Amino acid sequence: MARRGRDKAPVVRDVNYRQLRNPFPPMDVFSADEIASMHETALHTLEELGLKVLLPEAVAIFAKAGARVDGDMVYIGRDLVQAALASAPKSITCRAGGRHRDFVLELGALTFQPGAGAPHATDRKRGRRPGSAQDFEELVRLTQHFDVFQMVAPLIEPQDVPTHLRHYFTVETQMVHSDKFPFIFSRGTPQVTESFEMLSNFRGLSADGFEATPHAYTIINTNSPRTLDIPMAQGLIDFARHGQLSIVTPFTLMGAMAPITVAGAVTLSHLEALAAITLTQLVRPGAPVCYGTFTSNVDMKSGAPAFGTPAHFQASLAAGQMARFTGLPWRSAAGSASNTNDVQAANENQMGLWGCLMAGATVIIHSAGWLEGGLSVSYEKLITDAEVLNMVAELCRGTKAGPEEIGFDALREVDPSGHFFATTQTMARYNTEFYEPIVHDYSNFGTWTERGAQDANMRATEVWEQILTSADGPSVDGDRHAQLKDYIARRTAVGGAPPES
Repeated sequence: MARRGRDKAPVVRDVNYRQLRNPFPPMDVFSADEIASMHETALHTLEELGLKVLLPEAVAIFAKAGARVDGDMVYIGRDLVQAALASAPKSITCRAGGRHRDFVLELGALTFQPGAGAPHATDRKRGRRPGSAQDFEELVRLTQHFDVFQMVAPLIEPQDVPTHLRHYFTVETQMVHSDKFPFIFSRGTPQVTESFEMLSNFRGLSADGFEATPHAYTIINTNSPRTLDIPMAQGLIDFARHGQLSIVTPFTLMGAMAPITVAGAVTLSHLEALAAITLTQLVRPGAPVCYGTFTSNVDMKSGAPAFGTPAHFQASLAAGQMARFTGLPWRSAAGSASNTNDVQAANENQMGLWGCLMAGATVIIHSAGWLEGGLSVSYEKLITDAEVLNMVAELCRGTKAGPEEIGFDALREVDPSGHFFATTQTMARYNTEFYEPIVHDYSNFGTWTERGAQDANMRATEVWEQILTSADGPSVDGDRHAQLKDYIARRTAVGGAPPES
C-alpha cells in the first residue's frame, strides 16, 4: 500500500486565491442622508477653505482648469470634482508579470497587500533591525509564495541601499522574485521615469503598450489636514501621464490631524482624496486611480496611533459608503499597534481586517505583518496573518448545495449512531474538502506536547524559514534580466537619480 501511495500523485486542492470577490454584503454605519451631507461638506470645504498644494506644476494644472489659486492655496470647484469622478474609471484591469495573476479593481473585487512602508524588519531569529536589502528581498519572496497576496507592497525600506540607487534595487527585486503586480515609489520624476523604463523593458512592452493599461501602482498619501506635498503631487502627475495606477490614501488620525469624530475624520479624508483624484483626471482623463482612506484614532493618553479599534472599524465602514457614493474602487487598511506578534496584534489586525471586509474594500493594505503602527514588518506575523487571509479567501470561494454535496447516498450508507469517516462521499473528498492550515496546529494536547509544545509564533518561524529555503520563484528571462542589470549599472555609473523632495 505504501508503494502505491508513492506511485500515485498527491491530490491537490484546486483553489484560486488570485482573483477574489468579496462575499459579504456591505455594511453601513451612516444613513444615506448623512453620507450625502459629508460629501457636500467636503465639496464646500474644497471650494471655501481650499487645499495647500506645494508643487507649482500641480498648482498650474489646477489653475488652468479653472480652480481659484492664491499662492499655494488651491480652491477647487465642485464642477471640477464632479467631472473627475465622471472620467475616473470604475473598473481597472491590472497587468501582473504573469497573465494568470492579472486582476480587476472594481467595487466588489477583493485584493490583499502585506504590510508596507516600515523602516524596520523583525523576526524571532534576528530580532528587530533597520530594514535591509536582504529583508526586502526575503519579504518579496514570501509575498510571492502566498497567492492570497495579489500585489507586491513596498514592505520595508532597504536602508542599506542609497536613496539615489534604491529604486533600481526595489524594481529589480520585484521583477526577479515576483510575477505579481509591482509597486513603484513616487519619489520624483527621474526615479519614476527610470522605474517605468526598467519595468516596461523587462516585460517587453512598447511605450504605447505600457501606457494602455496599468502595469504598476503607487501609494499617494496626502499630508492631513488639507496639504498635498511635492513628491506626492508629482507622483499623481507622473503616474496619470503614463497610465499607471495611483492609490490615493489620506492617512487621518482622529483627534490628531483630523477631527476627533468618525464623521469629521472621514469627511476630511474624503475631500483630500477628491482633490488628488481630480488632479489625476486633469492630467489625463480616464487615468486609473483608486479612492482610498486610512483612518483610525489615537490613544488620547499618549497621542500614539491605535489600530483595530471600534473607531477604526467604523471609519472603514464610513469610507466604504463614501467610495460607493463615488463608484470608484477603493483601498482601506488593517494593521496593528502591538510591539510584537501577540494576541493584541492578532486581535487588532483581525478587527481592522473585518472592518475592511464588511465595508467592501477593493484593496486591503497592511493586511499581514504590520506591527508598531507601521514601524516594523514581522516575518512571523506575515505568516500568521496570511493564515487568516487564506481562510477569508476560502469564504470567497463559496460553497455548493447540489445533490452530491447534500449527500443522500452518504446518509443511506450510515446507520443510526454510526460515523461518516468511511462513506463514499468522505473518501472521495477527504483530501480536498477542507482548507489545510499553514501554521495552525489542530493536534491534541498530548501530541502537541510530544512535538515540542510550539506556539503559533514558533511554528511561523519554521514556515517562513522553509519557504525561503525551498520555494521557487517565477521563471525569469535571462536575456531581459541581463539587460536590466546592464541598465542599472549604466545609470549607477552616472550617479543614479536622487529622489526629489
